[in-house]
Amino acid sequence: MSVIPTSIHLKGEKDEANSVDSAESASPPGSCGRPDGCCRDTSGSRCSSSSQEDKGSSQTSLSYEEGKSIFIPQFDLIPYSPRTELIYPPRLSKCTSQLLYYGDENKAWFRPVTLKQTLDILSLCPSATLVGGASEVQVDIRFKGTEVAVSVFVGDIEELTQLTPVETNGIITELLIGGNVSLSDIETECHRLIPRLSKRGSALSATAKTLRYFAGRQIRNAASLAGNIATASPISDMNPVLMAINATVICQNIQGLHSLSMDSMFLGYRKTALPAGGIITQIRIPLPPLGVREVTKSYKQAKRKDDDIAIVTAGFRVRLDNNNRVKEVALAYGGMAPTTVLACKTQTVLKGKEWGVQDVLDKALDNLLEDFILPFNVPGGMATYRRALALSLFFRFWNEVIAEFKLNAVAMDTTEIHRKISHGTRDNYNPHEQRVVGKQIPHRSGLKHATGEAEYVDDMPAQHRELFGAMVLSERAHAKIVSVDWTPALAPGLAVGYIDHTSIPVEKNLWGSVVHDEPFFATDEVHSHGQPIGLVYAETAIQAQAAAQAVEVLYKELPAILTIDEAIEAKSFFNHGKELRKGVQPEKMADIFTQCDRVFTGTTRIGGQEHFYLETNAALVVPHTEDGTMDVWSSTQNTMETQEFVSQVTGVPANRINARVKRMGGAFGGKESRSVQLACLLAIAAKKERRPMRAMLNRNEDMMTSGQRHPIQCRWKIGVMNDGHLVALDADCYNNAGYSLDMSGAVMDRCCTHLDNCYHIPNVHIRAWVCKTNTHSNTAFRGFGGPQSMFIAESYMYAIAEGLNIPVDELRRRNLYQEGQLTPFLQRLDEDWHIPLLLEQVRQEARYDERRVAITKFNAEHKWRKRGICLIPTKFGISFATALHLNQATASVRIYTDGSVLLSHGGTEMGQGLYTKMVQIAAQELSVPVDSIHTQDTSSYQSANASPTAASSGSDLNGMAVKNACDQLNKRLQPYREKLGADAPMSQLAHTAYHDRVNLSASGFWKMPKIGHQWGNYDPDTVKPMYYYFTQGVACTEVELDLLTGDHTVLRTDIKMDVGRSINPAIDYGQIEGAFVQGQGLFTMEESLWTSSGQLATRGPGSYKIPGFSDIPQEFNVSLLEGVSWKHLRSIQSSKGIGEPPLFLGSTVLFALRDALRSAREDNRIVEPLVLDSPATVERLRLAVGDELVRKSRVERKEGETNFFVTVA
Repeated sequence: MSVIPTSIHLKGEKDEANSVDSAESASPPGSCGRPDGCCRDTSGSRCSSSSQEDKGSSQTSLSYEEGKSIFIPQFDLIPYSPRTELIYPPRLSKCTSQLLYYGDENKAWFRPVTLKQTLDILSLCPSATLVGGASEVQVDIRFKGTEVAVSVFVGDIEELTQLTPVETNGIITELLIGGNVSLSDIETECHRLIPRLSKRGSALSATAKTLRYFAGRQIRNAASLAGNIATASPISDMNPVLMAINATVICQNIQGLHSLSMDSMFLGYRKTALPAGGIITQIRIPLPPLGVREVTKSYKQAKRKDDDIAIVTAGFRVRLDNNNRVKEVALAYGGMAPTTVLACKTQTVLKGKEWGVQDVLDKALDNLLEDFILPFNVPGGMATYRRALALSLFFRFWNEVIAEFKLNAVAMDTTEIHRKISHGTRDNYNPHEQRVVGKQIPHRSGLKHATGEAEYVDDMPAQHRELFGAMVLSERAHAKIVSVDWTPALAPGLAVGYIDHTSIPVEKNLWGSVVHDEPFFATDEVHSHGQPIGLVYAETAIQAQAAAQAVEVLYKELPAILTIDEAIEAKSFFNHGKELRKGVQPEKMADIFTQCDRVFTGTTRIGGQEHFYLETNAALVVPHTEDGTMDVWSSTQNTMETQEFVSQVTGVPANRINARVKRMGGAFGGKESRSVQLACLLAIAAKKERRPMRAMLNRNEDMMTSGQRHPIQCRWKIGVMNDGHLVALDADCYNNAGYSLDMSGAVMDRCCTHLDNCYHIPNVHIRAWVCKTNTHSNTAFRGFGGPQSMFIAESYMYAIAEGLNIPVDELRRRNLYQEGQLTPFLQRLDEDWHIPLLLEQVRQEARYDERRVAITKFNAEHKWRKRGICLIPTKFGISFATALHLNQATASVRIYTDGSVLLSHGGTEMGQGLYTKMVQIAAQELSVPVDSIHTQDTSSYQSANASPTAASSGSDLNGMAVKNACDQLNKRLQPYREKLGADAPMSQLAHTAYHDRVNLSASGFWKMPKIGHQWGNYDPDTVKPMYYYFTQGVACTEVELDLLTGDHTVLRTDIKMDVGRSINPAIDYGQIEGAFVQGQGLFTMEESLWTSSGQLATRGPGSYKIPGFSDIPQEFNVSLLEGVSWKHLRSIQSSKGIGEPPLFLGSTVLFALRDALRSAREDNRIVEPLVLDSPATVERLRLAVGDELVRKSRVERKEGETNFFVTVA
């Protein structure tokens, strides 16, 4: 039975619910009603508001079908003159809003404009959902599958928009807020009233502060305070503040008005005391009387400062008498229970006690622990951290009240960290600038990106008879598929068809970049949450999504392996065991360790990272009837692999499949292989239906299917001498590959080759293990294992430095590679080794030693805020290290007789500026203007067998291929330049050459020389280099850490990179800054979490946080290495790849935080070695402080209890 009434008549209202807003003008005939006279009161003129008849209108009949015609009104219109005053249309100015309704028996939408209309609707439809800004409702609908049958939009009810300070005898006593006032308007009003209220305004100050960090500005412009209350979220930002200040909620239903205090509002998880059929009409915020000593503060702790859901929120208020004794106190918390709650025991203990007395504080802290007893596996996890926050936030409030009333001396460092507006410098001087190459030319598509003109796959115009696809994904980590029922998805209005493993031959159902071990469609078993089972397709994207949700899959659960530790225990590995050896034979390593003065052992873990590109995976497949050809538009870094596997699953030869990409909205490695899957599924469906197929994954789907950066664990043993010189390294490195191999083996290879970072170790034995687990298949990510392994290297360097009591900077200096020394993979560093120079230059330019002294002084003076600093180098090898065949590229250059040039190559544009650099190279080589060159979209028809744009080799490979093509053309044009003059324009050269039948098209090719490392060759005399060269850099970062919460700010970062002779410094600077911030996210806040059942929990922007504007360095200085010759560099224009190398330098934020933690732990007399795994989240940082508040808050694991969330490293 439908819950939606088929007809509704509201008493006292006109029957206009099914019409749009309308209003008739009440003006006299022939007049527009303007008070200063009609605009057309001139001889021979008529008013624009005159009736049709008055204007002498006529109608023209126009036949369009036999026996039928339409009538077009004709009007006497006067020509427009700039002197004519244009008026607002009179009919619209007199328009009054009316109740709106649309819908059917399944869904209905109401737009009342009065409170009475709203209450009438709610009385008839008690289950209706009230909608204001829809910020919560739409989350439930889109991501939780909530069905909303009746929606009532309350945004146009004028009675709910009042925002008024109430005055008594000229004194503001309360702030009255209408139920539909936006949060932005409340914030503005608070800031307006605070100066007038002075110290009485602390409640409004707390409100304004909370609203500042409430979501983003767009949300605050639409969301209301009433909606925030009614949602009853246990981690609400505002509810603790409202509860602490004794706010009153006025609500109304058909029976009348009701008043509720905030402390009686919440009955349970997401349950309120609001009466049935009621709506919040007002929120009243009381203000203290004159002369009252009262302080109100609000606090919020989240993973990220801006635009993040809270972990714990708090609103505190205290009123003291003249003897500093507590008259009233309210301590309200969110995130500590299923509802917003008061710390009742603690409030009772505090009443009547003197504020500022240590014994009172101690008792309050002890009682807070009793107020908030959390089990180890509490929903949301972080039990110890949340209890520590409850104590820490109150401790901060305690001290802020002391400071407010000047009760005694107080350490001011208990206040929160406040950052400044970011600024920075770039060293824009480029001594290598040429006519085109070396210039800071803007990104060729930059303005298109900014204005929205840039066309991505899903922006492409709709194709004739196009269908939309949606994947049916596994909801289990490991299970048998008992049955799949497609019938519900094929109901009318949903899917028109589907495909699954039966749609392609068994032998065609496997794919993979290296080993074909991953099924396109699961058959009888699923091995990961998010593994594709099938694909449905429909006439619209919404229908396709609904159909995918309607498919019924029955599972039988199987045991799942999630973590690296579980894989090691189960010996669940892929067959990709490789090792590196240097120095003595492995069997002699034990003897070497006995000769060392000290031996250190440890385990270092680093979590994964989501790519989080702006454009999720998208594809459009257009089949053609003639010859069975296909255009496959895909957001991919890899046109060759896309073409190869589409050919495999469709049976169409590769020469009839054109894989194409104009640009991607970011990729970071995530579209090197994983993009292939979606394109292939759509191709199967397109061939089956002979219709175009399109799909763009939503963020949840993309994060579930596309994989991440590999979580890595390393168990290392390193021997050193007492002076700090490294002697031997023995290590087992494990990565979490997921359920298929993908490129995990190659990632592990690079990881092993960067485990030394920049430090010489004479004896090395590294073993690589690729773990097979029941998580999504992890894949390439900017850095490709290098950042993880260099983090491990710096971790063991810190362990050694602290164990030997040697400054870590000195330890690094003593062990830096010198020219001529061998890496663990036996490549000799004898060409352009600039790390020592870079370190010294950054040390001087950043005033490192001076700031180190200042930080020591700051830390001695502050107990609850500490600063740290670090200076770290990086070297990153450039080439496809373990896939020699990929180190090649082709390009095509065509010159037309008008002098314009068409350029195509195998490189793909993902925002990194590759197209721009290639145009600069071609313009430089051909001596033509940049604007005369157009780059065609990357296409497998134009560039056959193109290597993926990855490994920071895009410019090197494709640039050399472009140069090779230009060299051929220059050779052909040389006689004409000699004949017509060196300054002859290309149009003249090309026109003349064409008439002489000279080929003006050239295909260029280049393969990277010198490299060709063979794994297993341990002879330094015969082994070939693994990398063509190394991009090098150094960063210095200073941070400030809030020890009470784990929050931090980056005070300053200085980076200097060796990029050779930059082709385009503007683009390179952007790459350096972007890579650093992405690395900062990897090492500090981006944490991937799984449920114990194996589902990815952090699969959207609500739970997965990347750095925001408040996280980037406050001062950000970037420069490029100058003053060296690069005499051995043989890359294009002597430039270096820059996309990946700077990312590891983001770890300087983590290691600077580690430096700050070391000072804090010394204050707390903690002697145990500090192990700080990545990411260094607010939780890990706070708990690592190890102070008394943390020790009090510790929640011990009981037998049988498991973490609410699982980390898989």
